[in-house]
Amino acid sequence: MQYSAFLSWVRETSFAGVPLWSLLVALAAAAATYAGILVALRLLTGRAKLWVAASDSAAARTVVDVFQGTHHMLMAALALLVGASLLDLPGRWESRLSQLWFVAVALQIGLWGMRAIGIGVRRYVERNPSATGAAQVSASATLMSWGLRALLWSVVLLAILSNLGVNVTAFVASLGVGGIALALAVQNILGDLFASLSIAVDKPFEVGDFVVVGGVSGTVQAIGLKTTRIRSLQGEQVVMSNTDLLKQTISNYRLLEQRRIVFGFGVTYDTTAEQAEAIPGIVRQLVEAQPQLRFDRAHFKAFGASSLDYEVVYIVEDPAYGVYMDRQQAVNLGLMRELRARGIEFAFPTRTLHIASAPQSAASAPQLAAGAATAAAR
Repeated sequence: MQYSAFLSWVRETSFAGVPLWSLLVALAAAAATYAGILVALRLLTGRAKLWVAASDSAAARTVVDVFQGTHHMLMAALALLVGASLLDLPGRWESRLSQLWFVAVALQIGLWGMRAIGIGVRRYVERNPSATGAAQVSASATLMSWGLRALLWSVVLLAILSNLGVNVTAFVASLGVGGIALALAVQNILGDLFASLSIAVDKPFEVGDFVVVGGVSGTVQAIGLKTTRIRSLQGEQVVMSNTDLLKQTISNYRLLEQRRIVFGFGVTYDTTAEQAEAIPGIVRQLVEAQPQLRFDRAHFKAFGASSLDYEVVYIVEDPAYGVYMDRQQAVNLGLMRELRARGIEFAFPTRTLHIASAPQSAASAPQLAAGAATAAAR
C-alpha cells in the first residue's frame, strides 16, 4: 500500500512544470551515461597501454596521455545534457540543449588538443637535451606552443560561435582586415619570429657553432626570437636579425671532420726537366711524413708568366684550424730545405726587358745626307 502511494506521489508531483518521474528518469540516464563514458575511456586507455607495452609506440603513449587528461566535470555535464534531452521541454530549450552538447564536446576536444600540444613540445625539448642549445630550444618551444594553442582555441571558438548562430563569416572577415593591418605594422617583427622558428626547426646552426656569414666569422652565442648574437674572431659581439641572417649563405664548421687543402707554388724557368719531374715526389714525401695528413696529389700544373707552377692537394684529418696551420708550416719549411738542397729556386714575379740597338746603316743615313748638303753648298 505504501509502495502504491509512493508511485502515485511520484506521478503526481512536479517541479517547475516537469514531472518528478521524468526528472528521475533523466537523472538515471545521466548517471548511466556518465558511467558509460568512464568505462569507454578506461577501455580505450587500457587498449592504448597494451599497445604501448607491445610496440613502445610514441603514438600509443600520446593516446594514453591525452585520454588521461579527460576533464571529468565536462563529462558529467555531457551526461546531464543526455539526461535532460529525455525531458519534455519547450522547443527553445531543446535547441539550447543541442548547442550546449556541442559546446561541451568542443571544449573537451580543445582540452585534449592542449594536452597533445604540451606533450609534443615536451618531447621536442627532451630530444634536444644539450646545454649549448638550451636557449634555442626554449625559445622555439615557447613560440611553437603559443602558436599551436592560439590556432587550436581560435578554431574551437569559431566552431562554438557558429553553432550558437553567430555570423562567423563576417566575424572572420573583420578579424582578417584587422589582422592584415596589424601584420603590416609589425611585419619585420613577425618575419624575425618566423625566422627564429625556421632556425629552431631546420637547425642550420646551433649555439656554440662556428659560422661564417657574409663578412662575419665567429661563434654563435645566443639565438633569440628576433636576433642572433655571434662572438666574432676579433672579440666583439655581432647582433644580426634572424631574417637577414637566413637570407645569406651560412658556412657552419660544427660538422667539419676533415679539411681538404689546396696550395700552389712556383719555381724558376732555370729548373731542368729532370728537376721539375722530381718535385711532385718530394712534396709527396713531405706530406706523408706529417701526422694527420693524407696525400692526395701533386702536379706540375702550368707554365706561368714567370714560373713553373705546381698544385698540391692533401687532407687534414683533424678539423682544428691550428692543426692545419702547423702542418702547412712544416710542409712549407721542408719544401724550402729540399728544393734548396737540389739547387732549385722558388720563382717570384720577374720581367726581362730586351733593348735592341738601331742598325748601323740606318744610323749613318742622316750623317751622309748632311755631308752631301755641305758639298753642294761649296
